[in-house]
Amino acid sequence: MEFKRIDVREARALLDAAPENGLQIIDIRDEQSYANGHISSALHLDNSNVQPFVENADTSKPLLVYCYHGNMSQSAAAYFGEQGFEEAYSMDGGFSDWEVNFPDKIEAG
Repeated sequence: MEFKRIDVREARALLDAAPENGLQIIDIRDEQSYANGHISSALHLDNSNVQPFVENADTSKPLLVYCYHGNMSQSAAAYFGEQGFEEAYSMDGGFSDWEVNFPDKIEAG
């Protein structure tokens, strides 16, 4: 499956439907950036924990990947698509656009 690029508004619509669609959100920024603020319910993935995530994830549920500006998340979303995820999305604009548009859906820690 190829990944799809979506903007922050489309990503927000997916998040708002998350109870029904089971959306999984992945933050691939560095650990400190994630700790300073991330999309609510996002998991932080890096090289040390991506393989266990892939092995245990439900690949039938949509997966949203984001980074700082939406560039690195494209290759990550393509990777997840290659790993069998049926719906893999890369968020254009990344966390920087999300932060401007939806500060109410950010948490720290």
